[in-house]
Amino acid sequence: MKSIESIAELQLIIKEYRSEGKSIGLVPTMGFLHEGHLSLIDLAKKKSDIVIVSNFVNQLQFSPNEDFKVYPRDLIQDLKLCQERGADIVFTPQHGEIYPKGFSTYINEEKVSTDMCGISRPGHFRGVTTIVLKLLNIVQPDYIILGQKDAQQIAVVRRILIDLHINTEVIVGPTIREEDGIAKSSRNNYLSEVQRRDARAIYKALLTGKKMFDDGTRNVDRIMAEVIHVLTEVRRIRVIYVTIVNIDTMKPVKEIVPEKTIIATAVWMEEVRLIDNIIF
Repeated sequence: MKSIESIAELQLIIKEYRSEGKSIGLVPTMGFLHEGHLSLIDLAKKKSDIVIVSNFVNQLQFSPNEDFKVYPRDLIQDLKLCQERGADIVFTPQHGEIYPKGFSTYINEEKVSTDMCGISRPGHFRGVTTIVLKLLNIVQPDYIILGQKDAQQIAVVRRILIDLHINTEVIVGPTIREEDGIAKSSRNNYLSEVQRRDARAIYKALLTGKKMFDDGTRNVDRIMAEVIHVLTEVRRIRVIYVTIVNIDTMKPVKEIVPEKTIIATAVWMEEVRLIDNIIF
């Protein structure tokens, strides 16, 4: 496995792979890897000959009052995990390599990204779309592998690929959860033992909404109300949003279509922001 910081060096190696007819899968991450990320590496290995993992904490997708400076980082451990999982390259650029002096070009997606986290995290998706397009341009992968937990990000990336005629396929891996149902996330590292216990209510609430649908409830507002009720029973949780949306447009729906509709939530667990979703 190679660890590469330079775009020029990475592209030279990719050129060699391409000359050999090898396909490339890209797993974009912000580091501090957990089993969710590693499952995406596994998925990438099944789909492509060469797996490239990007490891870059993208400052552009953090608002000024968010946790960029304290976001968990452990590059040595990340490299060890990537090697154990069989990644071929870990791309670990410095900020100046990705955003050179005088950088002033940004990418905006203006429909899929505007609701949900687009409301509660202004500017977030401009950072996401800009870094994703940069990585797509640098690597030119056959596949980009993303996790279902980041459902809105997946929809935004798909929109970018269609709108900008980029010939890369999105592969989605399932949300990987702890034994108690909490979706694996780098930000789980912030949670105290008590907060971890209370965070179980997030998945419980989503399962409640899914069970209502499975048991015959079709009123979208009724399902959302019950999910919110389960969440707000926990004193430490403050609901940012609960919504039932189309999986591609991220727009609210009045009718749930199985496999095409998700129930998604974002909450504050005291000072820690957590997201999760379930596909109906």
